[in-house]
Amino acid sequence: VALALDNGLARTPPMGWLHWERFLCDTDCAADPRRCVSEQLFVEMADRMAAEGWRDAGYEFICIDDCWMAPTRDKQGRLQADPKRFPGGIRKLADYVHSKGLKLGIYSDVGNKTCAGFPGSYNHYDLDAQTFASWGVDLLKFDGCNSDSLELLAEGYRRMSLALNKTGRSIVYSCEWPFYLRPVQQPNYTEIKHYCNHWRNFYDVYDSWSSIKSILDWTALHQDSIVKIAGPGGWNDPDMALVIGNFGLSWDQSVTQMAMWAIMAAPLFMSNDLRRISPEAKCLLQNKEVIAINQDPLGKQGYQLTKDKNFQLWERPLSGRAYAVAVLNHQEIGGPQKFTLSLTFLGNGLACNPACSIRQVLPASRDWGVYSWISSLSVEVNPTGTVLLKV
Repeated sequence: VALALDNGLARTPPMGWLHWERFLCDTDCAADPRRCVSEQLFVEMADRMAAEGWRDAGYEFICIDDCWMAPTRDKQGRLQADPKRFPGGIRKLADYVHSKGLKLGIYSDVGNKTCAGFPGSYNHYDLDAQTFASWGVDLLKFDGCNSDSLELLAEGYRRMSLALNKTGRSIVYSCEWPFYLRPVQQPNYTEIKHYCNHWRNFYDVYDSWSSIKSILDWTALHQDSIVKIAGPGGWNDPDMALVIGNFGLSWDQSVTQMAMWAIMAAPLFMSNDLRRISPEAKCLLQNKEVIAINQDPLGKQGYQLTKDKNFQLWERPLSGRAYAVAVLNHQEIGGPQKFTLSLTFLGNGLACNPACSIRQVLPASRDWGVYSWISSLSVEVNPTGTVLLKV
């Protein structure tokens, strides 16, 4: 029997822009038309993505999250966009996004209502999948609010996967399935990967260091159960939103999020205002070397090797017998600290045997030269910062 998810998509972690975190559920366009969830917002973001290097850097999806819908379905039972905020409808918006060389993502929910109280897809899976396909949608983020039981939740995720495939349109399927299971039972990640292209494991990311830190701590704690399942076609989502370019992260913390999301092979979906982003944040988000690590075709997720006082050492196997290595300084007081490691420790002793070249990728790009297998490496890292290396 063929697996349900046979769409051949997400061979590397998807990349794009998402309205949730930065724009939340702002539906009052009269108060601030530049911030409300509307056709105008997505058109303006698509224009920036095409014109300012985002598309060329690999960010191809522009994704609508919750709150795009009208309060009720239409007379035929189909979902419909809010007519005031999306006067042209989703099909027109999809055509515009496609004309910019980009792809459109949309949002729905496995339950009878979305998390914000709009119509959910329960008992409408086939109809909604057909509707999304007819509009030209390229990705569905499928949330897990308002489902009456874990059995109905699982059934809904399976049925929507089958329904999307039956449309004949290539639609990336982004699930929240394990996040809603975890309070009650251990997710079956083998099954989830059969149905989903990526799946969220943890709470919504916030524009704060405490949020980023909690995601990294949770990922390290659960890495034995989640790292092995990730790979081409299916990815762990630590909550995909990159909040770089907003308000809550320092420069070093922004470097940490970018570096660690690359190490974790996470989907990279920015949630920021591309109309007002700083040159520094733009440069970090478009860093080709970091993106190449995230998009590495070997498709192996990285993992924490060790913790030593305030430091964490992570590595990720890459194609071409290379490794990405991240040294993260958790200390939130004082100045830069040095961390020294033996290169024999990396890659089960294989990363630098008999010798290796080392290049620093973040926070600035520079070559460190050639090292022998028995060498030690000393890295200076700012508080809450990360040094990302390629070995």
